[in-house]
This record gives sequence, C-alpha cells and structure tokens, in this order.
Amino acid sequence: MPKIPRVTPAQFRWFALADFVAMILIVLSGAAVRLTGSGLGCPDWPQCYHHTPAHAWNIHPVIEFTNRLLSGTFGVLTLAVVLAALARSPRRRDLTWLSLGLVLGVVGDALLGEAVVYSKLNPWLVSVHMLISLAMVVLAANLYHRSKYLYGPGTRAEVRDARLQPLAPLFAVLLTIVLVVGSATTGSGPHAGNSRGQDVARRLPFALVNVAWAHSAVATFFVGLVAMLFVILWRQGAPAKIRNGVRRLLIIGALQGVLGFVQFAVHLPALLVELHVALATSLTIGVTQFWLAQTGRDREAGIGAPRS
Repeated sequence: MPKIPRVTPAQFRWFALADFVAMILIVLSGAAVRLTGSGLGCPDWPQCYHHTPAHAWNIHPVIEFTNRLLSGTFGVLTLAVVLAALARSPRRRDLTWLSLGLVLGVVGDALLGEAVVYSKLNPWLVSVHMLISLAMVVLAANLYHRSKYLYGPGTRAEVRDARLQPLAPLFAVLLTIVLVVGSATTGSGPHAGNSRGQDVARRLPFALVNVAWAHSAVATFFVGLVAMLFVILWRQGAPAKIRNGVRRLLIIGALQGVLGFVQFAVHLPALLVELHVALATSLTIGVTQFWLAQTGRDREAGIGAPRS
C-alpha cells in the first residue's frame, strides 16, 4: 500500500483558507442567482433540464447552472479539506470535526437548494438557504483561524480583557437578529429570484416598508453599540487586536447602514442589494473574528509570528 502523504500545519492552513474563500463565494453566487432572476432558470435538479445541463443557453439557465457547478466544486474542495485534516501531522480533532461540519453544511445546503427549485422559490426556504450559507462562512472562519493557532490541553489561552468577553456573544446574537430580519426584508421585496415570463414566486407575508424599518432599527442599534464600544476601548487603551477588530466592525457596519438607506430610497436595484449581501458577509466574518480575538494563543510552528 502506498504511504499516505502527511500534511503539515502550514499546508493545512492553505486548505482551510481555500475553503473559507469558497464559503464566501457560495453566499455571493447564490445572491447573484436570486438578484438576476435566475432562480428558476433550471427547473430540474441537479441537472438543468431532466438529463441535460441546459435546454436553452440563455442567461438564466447559464447563471443558475454555473452556481450549481461552483457549489459542486466547492463541495469537492471541502471533502479534500477533510482528507487533509485526517492526513495532518499532528492530527487535531477540532480541525477534523470542523471540516466534517462544513461537508455536512454543503450537502445540506445543496439538498435545500433542490427543495427551493421544486417549491418554485418558496420564500421561507430561500431565506433559510441564505442563512445556512452564512453559518457555513462562520464555520469556515473558525476552521481557518484554528488552523493557524495552537489549541488543546497545555496550550496558551490568554484572555485579553475579561470585561469584553460577554460582548462577543452579545454581538453574535444581535448580528443574527439583524441577518434574520434582513433576510425577511429581502424575502418581502421585489427580488423573488424569478424572471419575466416565469411563474411569479411568492413573497413573505410582510409589508416591505414595515420589515425594512424593523431591519433598520435593529441594525442601527447594533452599529451604535459597536461605536460606543470603540470609543471606550480607544480611551482605555485596550489591546490592539481587539480595538482594531471593533474598528473594522464599525466601518463595515456604517457602510452597510448607509448602503441600506440608499438602496431602499432608489427601490432596491440588484447591484446594490448584491453589495449589501457582500457587506453582510464581511460583517459576519468580523463578528466571528472579534469573538476569536478575545483569547490570545500561540501560532502553529512555521505560521507567522510566534504569538498572537
């Protein structure tokens, strides 16, 4: 039997980074399918028209089937990350379980995508589809972070500021509420995912104006809390790692808020909504990294600076 090649920690980090980028692209490509009206471009799953990739090569089947090809490719990549975690030397249980969690997430998201197609873009399923994709970004961010640092018994786990630790889960809960309400806003708006001449997809049973204002209120509260924390940290000279993370959240959150008002004022053009999704993904990553930054750990040998 040929000997299985070993994967070093530095090599595995590149696998984790590739998977992290792939999960981000899944969110953005899925949003592009919806915003271009290509959600029903392929009426069958996993092929486009019964046993053929596409029946008519117009723009909507091409966009939808390309999204499926990307998702399949990223699924293979995620499986490769699991194999790399098993071949990693030394092997770490946390990296293996996170990799397996991503595989299950990709498979579950793909099956949910099938349900979305055959339900003619049920808005509840579409919203859950989006939220699961963002959850996989969180998992991938954790995997990439852990691939760079030492975890486990006997490793350094230094709490940077005990007063800030409760804020990390608070930010995560608030952002989850913002994302759920934001998903409901999109599900109540004009971008159902279908195009002209196709069956009109149902929308969520909420008045767009009401749910948009609710989304705005929750998002404003979130950004306001981040701004207040940033001022406090700056005055108290908090650890740079945490201070810089909060500054990033403040900048992205402020940009997201301005973009939200602008896109609603100009009647939700698809390009601005896609940018809004991209910033929401970046904000999700920022909150995840803020949580992870609460604890200082030593880096794996051969990966960057010795301490972080």
